[in-house]
Parts: sequence; C-alpha cells; structure tokens
Amino acid sequence: MQLDQATPEQLRQWESQLAADYQAILDKKLNLDLTRGKPSAEQLALSDALDGILNGNYTAADGTDTRNYGGLDGLPEAKQLGANIMDVDAANVLVGGNSSLTLMFQVMLTAYQFGLKDAASAWKNEGEVKFLCPVPGYDRHYTVCEQLGISMVNVPMTANGPDMDTVEALLKADKNIKGMWCVPKYSNPTGVVYSDETVERIAKLGQIASPNFRVFWDNAYSVHDLTPNAPQLASILAATRRNGTEDSVIQFASTSKITHAGAGVAFVAASATNLAGFKKFLNTCTIGPDKVNQIRHTRFLPTKDALMQHMQKHAALLNPRFDAVLSALSSAFDGTDLGAWEKPVGGYFVSFDTRKNCAKETVRLAAEAGVKLTPAGATYPYGKDPEDRNIRIAPSVPTVPEVVAAMQVFVTCVKLASVKQKLAGLA
Repeated sequence: MQLDQATPEQLRQWESQLAADYQAILDKKLNLDLTRGKPSAEQLALSDALDGILNGNYTAADGTDTRNYGGLDGLPEAKQLGANIMDVDAANVLVGGNSSLTLMFQVMLTAYQFGLKDAASAWKNEGEVKFLCPVPGYDRHYTVCEQLGISMVNVPMTANGPDMDTVEALLKADKNIKGMWCVPKYSNPTGVVYSDETVERIAKLGQIASPNFRVFWDNAYSVHDLTPNAPQLASILAATRRNGTEDSVIQFASTSKITHAGAGVAFVAASATNLAGFKKFLNTCTIGPDKVNQIRHTRFLPTKDALMQHMQKHAALLNPRFDAVLSALSSAFDGTDLGAWEKPVGGYFVSFDTRKNCAKETVRLAAEAGVKLTPAGATYPYGKDPEDRNIRIAPSVPTVPEVVAAMQVFVTCVKLASVKQKLAGLA
C-alpha cells in the first residue's frame, strides 16, 4: 500500500475495507495492554529463589549485620553487583533502594537545590536551568525535569545515539544547559545502542559545557540482550577518564528488570566528587538502605557469569514476543509508506513512526478496539510530539498469542488512520 501513489478511488476502497476489518475487531471486545515495559509473570518467576535464599544468615562478607541501620554506600558485594551491571569499578558505586528513578530524582534534586560540589554549584543559583532530551525518549525522565521546573530542549536521535553536532552546538551557545538525559544501550524507545564515537563525544562535553553540567547516563538495559552476539556499549567511565571529565557523567542502573521489579536494588556510579555531594544529601534523609535485600541479590547473582546466565533466561521469554511484533510490522508495512520502525536486539520496546499526524488517531482507534498503547506524544517532553508520529510498543507483559492479537489490531489501526488522514487532505 503506497498512499502517496494511490488514486482517490483506491483510497476510498481501502477505507471501506479497513472500516469493515476494524468493525470485526470491535466485535471481539478485546482487552489487551501494550503500555508499559514491565517484566511478565514468567520473567518475575525466574527470581523467586530470592525468597528464603538467606536461610537465616544475614551477615555480609565484611561482617555487617544487614538487619541493622547504617551502610549508606551499600554492602561491598552489592557494589560489585552494580559494577558488574554497569561495567564500572565497585569503588565508584553507591547502592540504593529498589528504584533507579528515585536515585535519578534525588541526584537531580541535589544538583539543583544543594549542589554536587558545594552550595555555590547549585543549579538554582544560575538562572533558568535547561536539560537536553534526545527524542523520542523516556517519559519518566521528562517528569523529573517538570517536577523541578527544569526546561527541556529536544535533540534528535540518530541510529548512533543523540545528534552530537546539535548537542555540541547547543552547549556552546547556552550555558544554562546543565545536563542531558541518556539511555545509551537499547535506548527507550528506539532500541539504539550509542556508537563508540557518540560515547567519546559525550565524554568530551564536560570540556565545553558549564562547569556544573552533568550527563544522566541511565543504563537501564545494559545486560538486557536478546541476541547472543549483542552490540557492546563503550565504557563512558573510561572515556571520561581519558578526557579529564569524570565529574560530568553520573550513571544509573537497577535490577528492576533483572529480578523482582518492585523489590530490586538500584545503583549510582559516579566520581568521588559527585558521590560525596550526593551522600551529603542522603545523610539528611536516610539511616541507610535495605541491606537485607542487597545481600539477597548478591547471593542470587554472585558473579558476572551468573548474572548473564540469568539474563539469557529472560531473553528466551522475551524473544518470541519481540518476534511477534516485528513479524507483524514487517508483514504489514514492508515496501509501504505507512510507517517506519526500529528492529531492536535488546531492551523492552519497539518504536514505530506513523505517517505525520497519525499517531494520536492510531492510539485512539486501538483503545476503542480494546488495545491499550502508550499515549502518543509520551516519548517527547511535555507530551508534545511535533509531528505526531511516534508510538512506543511494549510487548513484554502479554502472552505471545496476546501480542499477536494486539498487533493485528495495531496494524489495522495504523492503516485506517493513515488512509483517513490522506483522504482528509484531499478534501
């Protein structure tokens, strides 16, 4: 189907057929959900051995009684688990509660309100604060900025990561830009893995940006490969050390999509300066993290090999779901002008771009047909996709047959929205 080459008569015929197909779907009264990138029940069950794993032994390797207060940094073995996930030195890791998003908010609040170096370095002292946001991106990042009143500036994503020419030009022109969000491996939602050149250029940003500039490096999918020969992400820590910019990048990760999503462990990896500033803030609001949960995780995933073997089990459950999505898109849209999509080899999402001004209508039609999708625009700051094109598909929770059924609906809705929009343009 090439809409731009179709005659008005062909378009009306397609609309009539698609309307009939859509009505048949409505009659099924489906109730399917592709909105959030959560682990499925089968994935969560992979970590059920966490329950009871301590068997009454609450003592950490260094003799710490994990049932008690203290340990702001986290247990040494938990730091090593974070190091295994993020490919950093354990000495650079701080271990928190179950949510890396909480740590991101807390670090940003510290930088904004109190300063990561000293009170004079607080962003609030420097007028309007702006953050660079590669788009499409992760909606929760935008919510953090909105909560703190930080203005967001869109930066286009490319096949290699953020458009670094744009990033560098913006930073040179505007010292009010204090940071940038990054999901460097299997970026949410596109699935892009940052190239080695992009990682190197990001590491050099500290040389041209404001002294208090920070990259928030949310490496949420660092070990979430779907294929055996997964692409490798260059080490941002090594790159910043080469360039003398170690203070400019703060890394985050968690076990949220590795073990039990609501009862995991989160990590910050940063320079000594950044960690000292953040711990000063933490000292005012906590007596220490949940060390019992930390030690549970270190006994469940004691080595890097154990971690990767565990993630292979996740991949075995996720792959059929992703295959169902990609197969449906390929069958329906290869060789057409109805949309474009990424083919990720890891992470939790498939990003689909409709024709211009068709995403909201596609999502609306799907919702009426019983298939919930992430709201159109959610992958852009302030919920505003300037071209109304991007839709994030999250296939992890439904069963494979449910994903197949949901994609049949999705395909029909994309086609119907596209034909209706094209006909409206001819009126």
